[in-house]
Amino acid sequence: MSLDAAERLDYDALTDSLGLSIDPELLELALTHRSWAHENGGMPTNERLEFLGDSVLGIVVTEELYRANPDLAEGTLAKMRSATVSQKALASVARDHAVGEFVKLGRGELVTGGREKDSILSDTVEALIGAAYLTHGIEPTRAMVLRLTHALLETAAGGTAGLDWKTSLQELAGQHGIAAPFYEVEGTGPDHDRVFTATAIVGTFRGTGTGTSKKAAEHVAAEAAYKAIAKAIG
Repeated sequence: MSLDAAERLDYDALTDSLGLSIDPELLELALTHRSWAHENGGMPTNERLEFLGDSVLGIVVTEELYRANPDLAEGTLAKMRSATVSQKALASVARDHAVGEFVKLGRGELVTGGREKDSILSDTVEALIGAAYLTHGIEPTRAMVLRLTHALLETAAGGTAGLDWKTSLQELAGQHGIAAPFYEVEGTGPDHDRVFTATAIVGTFRGTGTGTSKKAAEHVAAEAAYKAIAKAIG
């Protein structure tokens, strides 16, 4: 699919921000959400590129953490990786580079704020990584991924508390003889705009959070419960 001059200028602004050129057709595909494709006769979507980009992101971040932290145990490295490649983290990367402005969305997603949804933003970042990999191969893409995730890796290196709130909450409860956490989750809204509310229950402590997936809502709820317990025990 060809790009007109105005579209190309906009896309150049995006790739300039990402720091790496991407084949124009692959770039357009990476920015094509399934909602737009469905409304335009079943065009190809960015989901295959997202699948590829997820793997590339995973190996680059894993290797970086492994090499940069030779004394850390596997469990700690796994927490750091999880925090760096989480939906919330990748959505923050997307916002830093205004990715949402370029995503091609269907009308339904547009009217429900799709350009700001963590799930759409994080998936698009992974698709862009996949497109970069197909354009340039691993080394240029590795450099791009490390630039995009630099702040996240710095945060992870600063300490492991809160990298995985659900695990941290479980460990905190165990340390203080509190019952193991469990979660209650409810979903509201139509399928295309589902919002989940989770409650983390840890003995007499509660934490509540919302998100566009059950996992994201539970993560926020676990953080709230962790902080409530930490405050209570001083």
